[in-house]
Order: sequence, then structure tokens, then C-alpha cells
Amino acid sequence: MTDRPDAPGPMRRRGPRPLALHLTLAMLKSRASNGDSPNSKPGSWSWSAIEPAIHAALRDAAAEVLPPVDDGLIAGIAAYRRHPWSRDTIDPPAIWEEGGSRILDYRPGPGAGPTVLFVPSLVNRAYVLDLMQGGSMLRFLAERGVRPLLLDWGWPGEVERGFVLTDYVAGRLERAMAAATAMSGGKVVLAGYCMGGTLAVAAAQRRPDLVGALALLATPWNFHAPDRAQALRTAACLPLLEPALGFGGTLPIDGLQALFTLLDPFGVGDKYRAFARLPTDSARARQFVALEDWLNDGVPLVAGVARDCLSRWYGDNAPTEGTWRIAGLPVRPSDLRLPTFVAVPARDRIVPPESARPLATLIPGAHLHEPSAGHIGMVAGTRAESALWQPLLDWLQTTITRADRG
Repeated sequence: MTDRPDAPGPMRRRGPRPLALHLTLAMLKSRASNGDSPNSKPGSWSWSAIEPAIHAALRDAAAEVLPPVDDGLIAGIAAYRRHPWSRDTIDPPAIWEEGGSRILDYRPGPGAGPTVLFVPSLVNRAYVLDLMQGGSMLRFLAERGVRPLLLDWGWPGEVERGFVLTDYVAGRLERAMAAATAMSGGKVVLAGYCMGGTLAVAAAQRRPDLVGALALLATPWNFHAPDRAQALRTAACLPLLEPALGFGGTLPIDGLQALFTLLDPFGVGDKYRAFARLPTDSARARQFVALEDWLNDGVPLVAGVARDCLSRWYGDNAPTEGTWRIAGLPVRPSDLRLPTFVAVPARDRIVPPESARPLATLIPGAHLHEPSAGHIGMVAGTRAESALWQPLLDWLQTTITRADRG
């Protein structure tokens, strides 16, 4: 028996995750855009349209009347899953390990530059900073004399599943900082990305003996800006997540992805429709696939940290209110006295500029950099070199040179 010439290709990857949620949102958007929702109109969508759209969808499902298939979205997902690109970047050697975490050493090229310990978020894989050949911020910096070290938090094992934020900051992160400092022979630059920056603020305040400068990249601080109601809705999800947190000791990857979807409910559908129109062998298509592979290759968030973040950060806005504590001590950016680079991407939908920008005011003398980029595009997009890599390199070289002269 011969294969059909039109047989579908193999499914190479998962995603977008959680798929059922994105398909449901596309259906609801189609329903509301066709005029079935009294609170929406074509080209204008908000959460206020969801409830009537759900009612309309349920009514029609009961009558076995389904909305039209979103051909563009389905084509984009199929093209993504069958795309031939795969990541072939080899990790550099690990120079420190503890539990599931390790430090990867991206040694520099010619020249003696600063040692920078990069701290990523706990909810995504660390390799977004080393995404692909020709698209790696860490290798870009290493080729120009910087010694980048990457803290890869790893997959939470049995020990990590009992952690809260204090365990990560006052325990694992501080020990990683101490190891990096011992290897470099002096204080390191601590660079935090997204949630990693929030943790880095606390760690730098606690251990000024280990940190010579601080870089905060798309780092959330005011969790109620610009939309307090949305933050409270996110916090209100915690009771719904408790069964999963109690069962496995973590918030599963699809649960995390669902929370991120709440920030931009229809963004995934829009970008996959656009991807369906790209030539398969184009650089933009490969970049899209690389980033989507990373997004769908997540890690679960341990239950104690999930509760801390949803309740204390999103619910109470504890960092801004001055009530967030690590090992009993309040975290106060205004107490920091070290050179600081604060990057706030203007088109960030994950960490809105209003959330990240206050750190540039709170930390005395901080340098504010506001590229025209998104949260992920700033570190790994097609224009990331001009948006962040080169400005960060310039600041590092200037700051370290000034510190050496001082």
C-alpha cells in the first residue's frame, strides 16, 4: 500500500499551549465579531465580550450549530508543527551545580571584560538568552569580551518543590552569586530578566559584597500598573489552581501558559495567522519557530512560589507597597547603592512599562533604557541587537571602566 500524496506530515512539536484554550478563544472571538455579542464590535475586543460570547457558543452547541473554522489559525498551527527547524545550539560547560540548577559559562573572546551573572525567570527555560545560532545575546556579549554566566534554574525536583521565594533568593541564588564571584575573582554584574530581575533586586540588596552593578531587563515591580483590576483577577485565580498545586506540588506548564494568555487573550491567534503567510524557509519563520519552541518548552512553577506571586505580588502588590520580605527583611530598591541599568521595552504586554519603569526612579542614579520592542523581542527578536544587546554592552563597558578608574 502506497502513502497518500496528500498525507499530513509528522507532528514535530506541541503548541501553542494550552491548545484547547487558544482554539476556544478563537471561536469566541469569531462569534463576537460576527455580531452575536452585544458588547463587542468587529475589530474591537475586550474581556467584557467573553461572557455573552460563551453564552452564544453554548446555545449554538446545544443546537449543533458551530461557528466557522478559523482556517488561518489552523494553517498557522499546522505550519508551525511541521516546520523543519530545530535548535542545535550546544550548551557551554557548567561550572556550578546545585539540585536541578547550574551555571553555564559563556567565556569571552579577546579582551578582559566584566563577569555578568544572568538570572532568568523561574517560569521559562533559561535558553531564551541563547536562543539560536546568530540569535544569542550571551554569545554576542562573549564575542565582545564580556564573560556571561547563565543561571539555569532547571526543572524543579523533590527538593525545589518545597521552596518559597526566600529559598530561591536567600538560598540558591545567593549561593550561585557566591560561586560566580569566587570564579571571577571579584564582584559580578547581576542581570535579571523578567521575574529574574525582581529576584535580583532582593539578592543585590541582601549581598552587596557580591554585586558590583545591576541590570534589570523587563523586570516587573508595580504589579497593579497599569490595570489593578486585571492584576486582582489574576490573583483571584489562585483558589482555582489549588487542586493542581496540592496534587503535584507545582503549577503545571499549561496552567502557567493559561495565566499568560489572560494578559493578551487573542495575541496567540493573531501571530499564528500571520505566521501562516510567511515563507517556510524565511529567517522570520525560523525566528518565530525558535521562539515558539522556547515558549512551549516551559517548566512548572513550584507551589509555594506560585502562591507567593499570585497572592502577594498580584494580589497585594507587595513589592510596591514595601511589604515583600525575603528571609524576614523588606526588599527596598531605594536602599541599593550601585550602578544600575533598567531596560523597559515600550511594547511589552507581559510586563507593561508602567510596571517596570518605577525601578528606574526608586534606585538612585539608575540608567533608564526604553527600546521600541516587546518583552521577548528585546532579548531574542530580529532587532534585539540594536534594541538591547549593544546598549547593554555599551553600559557595561562604560560602567566597569568608570568603576576601575574610581
